[in-house]
Amino acid sequence: MAITEYFVRYLQRRDQLSESDIARLRAIKTTLVGFQPGEVIVPRGRMASRSCMMLRGMSARQHHLADRPGERVITALHVPGDFVDLHGFVLAGLEHEVVSMGASEVEFVEHDELREITQNFPHLTRLLWMSTVIDAAIHRQWLVAAASLRSSGHLAHLLCEIYTRLASVGAAQNYVFTLPLLQKELADILGYTPIHINRAVRDLRDGRLIRWTGQEVRILDWAGLARIARFDPQYLELDKVKR
Repeated sequence: MAITEYFVRYLQRRDQLSESDIARLRAIKTTLVGFQPGEVIVPRGRMASRSCMMLRGMSARQHHLADRPGERVITALHVPGDFVDLHGFVLAGLEHEVVSMGASEVEFVEHDELREITQNFPHLTRLLWMSTVIDAAIHRQWLVAAASLRSSGHLAHLLCEIYTRLASVGAAQNYVFTLPLLQKELADILGYTPIHINRAVRDLRDGRLIRWTGQEVRILDWAGLARIARFDPQYLELDKVKR
């Protein structure tokens, strides 16, 4: 499946696309590139000439701490269908980098393509803007979850969110999904030590809410998991409305 199909699903979940909208999206010229775990997909700092969308796997937005070499803070996760660095289209440079979490594939889109779309397709322009606004809403919700939930609930919120985002574009179903993250990486995302993450995973397993084997997460009790996570997907804007 081409990434444009995932992105078409991402947009169609939220608004009605015209035939010309869909045709233009499917006509986007892309360059497919594969990345190994930890490889930089989008470098920090320099003005970019292209942006990318996730096709397979997962990537993370990370910030390095200048006074603590080797440490990082992860401020976003990207899944298939996400336009990872669309904001780089209008910024002079990025203050973070995007790295591959596990093996991944992305498709790069030249900014000239995006410029033509924004000049000639006003509805698609609004939807591209919407995707960056949703990205910001996800970040805000991460802050709320970090401030209001204990470790097991915080992890549960992340699992509910990732599954919902994957399922909304057809990249997961039946409450089963792939999560290519090590416990150390989960610690970087949630702001805990690996020991706390281990305990949080154990709590969710002991509560018969999830089964986690290798990279496969199976949600056994969605209602129970969402309850301890206080998960409300409203911030993901999954209702189809005219935009």
